[in-house]
Amino acid sequence: MNRRADEFLKNWLHDARRKPLVIRGARQVGKTWLVRDFAASQKRQLVELNFEKNPQMATLFSSNEPKKTLARLEAALDLSIDPGQSLLFLDEIQAVPDLFAKLRWFAEDLPELPVIAAGSLLEFVLSDHTFSMPVGRIGYMHLEPLSFEEFLDARGRQRLCRYLEEYSLNQEMPVEIHRQLLSLFREYVAIGGMPAAVSTWVTQQSLPQVAASHHDLLATYRADFSKYRGRLPSERIEEVMLATPRQLGQKFVIAHVNPEVHSKSIKQAISLLNEARVCHSVVSTAANGVPLAAETNEKFFKEIFLDVGLCCAALGLSYHHITDIDDLVMVNRGAIAEQVVGQLLRTIDPFYVEPELYYWHRAERTSQAEVDYVIQHGHQVIPIEVKSGATGTLKSLQLFMNLRKLPHAIKVSSSLPSLAVTQFTLLSVPFYLCGQLHRLVDEVIELDRPRTPRSS
Repeated sequence: MNRRADEFLKNWLHDARRKPLVIRGARQVGKTWLVRDFAASQKRQLVELNFEKNPQMATLFSSNEPKKTLARLEAALDLSIDPGQSLLFLDEIQAVPDLFAKLRWFAEDLPELPVIAAGSLLEFVLSDHTFSMPVGRIGYMHLEPLSFEEFLDARGRQRLCRYLEEYSLNQEMPVEIHRQLLSLFREYVAIGGMPAAVSTWVTQQSLPQVAASHHDLLATYRADFSKYRGRLPSERIEEVMLATPRQLGQKFVIAHVNPEVHSKSIKQAISLLNEARVCHSVVSTAANGVPLAAETNEKFFKEIFLDVGLCCAALGLSYHHITDIDDLVMVNRGAIAEQVVGQLLRTIDPFYVEPELYYWHRAERTSQAEVDYVIQHGHQVIPIEVKSGATGTLKSLQLFMNLRKLPHAIKVSSSLPSLAVTQFTLLSVPFYLCGQLHRLVDEVIELDRPRTPRSS
């Protein structure tokens, strides 16, 4: 399956200022496959080391001189390595975190050798390291589950995918294409974007096999709990992982996880799952301006799951429970729709940007309101309201726009694309266009730009 990150990697490879690259992402999102496929497509000799399987390989990197390290690799692996024609891949580097400090020497003394490092629990190492990080001498890439566009590509619908990527607001969306895209999006909600599940669906078209894949992945994440720095009983982490799908779309209430357990341990479990990227926090922000992170209130947050397919599996839902895309309004009170939009919003920024999610809420006795997501588009704040079906009021969004006096807002639903102009411009997009939001907002801004009068 094609991943959009492949283009990012090509640009990195041919950049004259290239630095060693660290790929960050949850387990099983396709980091290792991506690097192997990329090396093959670029006709590069892949020198791959997996430090979880072979931690002793780290002894080959004891020198701070990359050329000596390269000679040791050639001897240990019994191969000839041409730096200009190879790619060094350090997989599961979190097993030997001291190797991070060695990456700087490759950047400085052997820049002709491209180096990629990856790992599934890197956030624990990066947030709690005791070694010298090569700040400014390495780059990062953030990999998420497959986007909807990547799902379409994997399903063999490349032409439909291309139509989506080239769609403009000044053209009418044919009802038949809209119908097909909603039908495929319904598949995406049930299957999700985890490569193993998508591959199973594409090759076997078997829902029981997809369900088995989902539960295998959930079991893999549970097996990792023992690696979460050993500070917390695994049952606390398990409780939070199970509570996240149940509390989708609402302020996360710690007491609802396990009222008999102290809140501190629940908070710690949430933090660990977020660091492992099994779950993601959606943090409340005042959204007065950018950056959105400058005005957050950590006391108010929601949680979403890594992947909508895994989320549906954890809730016991399947493809048959969503007979129509408007069923999202019924499934888990519409929270699945909010889950999948949040997941897709994590894919819309460049790969070098660490994805963050925010929402806005007002908790006054006389006026409680909430806007599902708030994103940054350039220097603008853009609120996003998710409507599970084709209809629904936008009272909270209207209140937010009245308070902030912003020019643009977005509604995501199952309706056809449209623009409505009142005191602000409302861009309504169907779920399947979430991945195109930045491009479409640029179009809206251009349409709203005052035209210079032509001289007579």
